[in-house]
Amino acid sequence: MDRNETCAAGQDSLPYMICLVHLLEEWLGLEHLEDYLSFANYLLWVFTPLIILILPYFTIFLLYLTIIFLHIYKRKNELKEAYAHNLWDGARKTVATAWDGHAAIWHGYEVHGLEKIPQEGPALIIFYHGAIPIDYYYFVAKVFTQKGRICRTVADHFLFKVPGFSLLLEVFGVLHGPREKCVEILKSGHLLAISPGGVREALFSDETYNIVWGDRKGFAQVAIDAEVAKNAVQALIDRHQRIPGNILRALLERFHK
Repeated sequence: MDRNETCAAGQDSLPYMICLVHLLEEWLGLEHLEDYLSFANYLLWVFTPLIILILPYFTIFLLYLTIIFLHIYKRKNELKEAYAHNLWDGARKTVATAWDGHAAIWHGYEVHGLEKIPQEGPALIIFYHGAIPIDYYYFVAKVFTQKGRICRTVADHFLFKVPGFSLLLEVFGVLHGPREKCVEILKSGHLLAISPGGVREALFSDETYNIVWGDRKGFAQVAIDAEVAKNAVQALIDRHQRIPGNILRALLERFHK
């Protein structure tokens, strides 16, 4: 009895996976398929460290690819600038769609609770700063594709000195501050994102996502000065309170449906 007959007979003399390989060899008409699979597994083992090493550089490559696209878009549309009210909307949509697609395909990225980002009006978004905050890049892309809103971001001043980044930062509303500017943006009805940990969190946090904020409370003061929390509560009251009714009960009903 040969090995395929042994597999078909249900004997335990050959492991299941070896039987499967032998059946595939017969079905595909290939010889030594097991050797090919072993070699492929060996290549995967050899190149896995290289793939892990390349991933951060691939992210940087995507950033510069985005910048190149923006420069091409700018040159192509420079004659329309005097006539177009929103010159960069098409570029933002293209870039956001590309990054959102990369997030879904490469990482299976999802955002839960996106409906809590208001369709209009101010909101302060606090995010964790990884070594390369690619999850936040994906978030910005998702917000723009789903909500059509730019999430303005507070960034460290060194980012404005990176060669080629100035156009990217300008198009997506990145700013360095100061606090008064952040308050002004929120009072103007825009979305604003701040990472209290900043570069320190990027350098000293780890894979457990421990936040490294120290005594940084400026983001909270921005929210207070811009009255973001007050406006959010008032919006809930206006939307959900029954008239006549009790404000506290209306809010409780909102959050305990």
